[in-house]
Amino acid sequence: MQENTKIDFIYLSEPDMIKAGVMDMPRCVDTMEDMFALLYKGDYRMAGANSDSHGALITFPEQSPFPTMPKPTADRRLMAMPAYLGGDFQTSGVKWYGSNIANREKGLPRSILTLILNDIDTGTPLAFMSANLLSAYRTGAIPGVGARHLARKDSKVIGLLGPGVMGKTTVSAFMATCPHLDTIKIKGRGQKSLDDFIGWLKETFPQITNIQVVDSIEEVVRGSDLVTYCNSGETGDPSTYPMVKREWVKPGAFLAMPASCSLDEGMEDSGVRKVLDNTRLYEAWYEELPKPAHNCVPLIGVRFMDMIAAGQLDKAELEDIGKIVANDAPGRQNDEEIIIMSVGGMPVEDVAWATVIYRNAIEQGIGVKLNLWDTPVLR
Repeated sequence: MQENTKIDFIYLSEPDMIKAGVMDMPRCVDTMEDMFALLYKGDYRMAGANSDSHGALITFPEQSPFPTMPKPTADRRLMAMPAYLGGDFQTSGVKWYGSNIANREKGLPRSILTLILNDIDTGTPLAFMSANLLSAYRTGAIPGVGARHLARKDSKVIGLLGPGVMGKTTVSAFMATCPHLDTIKIKGRGQKSLDDFIGWLKETFPQITNIQVVDSIEEVVRGSDLVTYCNSGETGDPSTYPMVKREWVKPGAFLAMPASCSLDEGMEDSGVRKVLDNTRLYEAWYEELPKPAHNCVPLIGVRFMDMIAAGQLDKAELEDIGKIVANDAPGRQNDEEIIIMSVGGMPVEDVAWATVIYRNAIEQGIGVKLNLWDTPVLR
């Protein structure tokens, strides 16, 4: 039998990714739901000995004898995030994450992301793709999955802290899953970001007829059916993270938190349902991080790990959205319960959405074909 050693793959630029549907939020939410069902079944792998690590991060010392070595400035990240996803996906991939908050001074996004998608059998590259939009949409879609199962069906009001990229995609996912939304309350840092967000909102979702710019986090939360913090900021001191106080939260609210957040004692109480995108992800983080871990990774799911270690929280109180998606645990049980969900972000999400976009691109003839080799020199 004649060997076919030729390997071609496709390159997908950001415009190619858009043509292939990377900004199709309703489909992204559905894809993330499929991913969570596989996550719950265990048909996936990520990095680390526990197969649940967020990824592998290059760290830099505060002081270095090498003047050209980068300093550990705010949001300085060079990180590989690999994963395998089974089911109907049957692909593997790795997102390469380059980030520096100082990029904004150069007119660049804080994070610059790429992804390589591979055939799981041979390891052959299938695609090399721009991943900023891919990552942003899969991140926003996770709160949408949560809202589909955990928000009140009659939800009308969104409370948003941080009207940036993550704020836009999270609101898009809420809009894809909660058809009665008509009001949003927004708090941002600067007028430019607020104006940009409001312009985008009016053009994209004209059904939002009541837009309120508020001055405090409390106003974001009070009276909102869906609450999300999509802010950015430095880690290290949880007292500086945006707070949620139980007295602010209306009965029946659903809170999705993909960014830094602290909770008061009332929100940490057992009367508030606590849902995670993947408990094992937070356990892996807790194994890897200095303690208290919430000082290093500012997500509420990491705070819950600190609480379990301190005997302040029973692990049995934590629920996985995958189990809920798989109908092995209840979604919202009544109109009064308050539910908060931690969104950590996982490379299986990137692989899931990348696979859908890659298949769209192949079907539609999108992208540039590149050749790895016809015959490898070494084998």
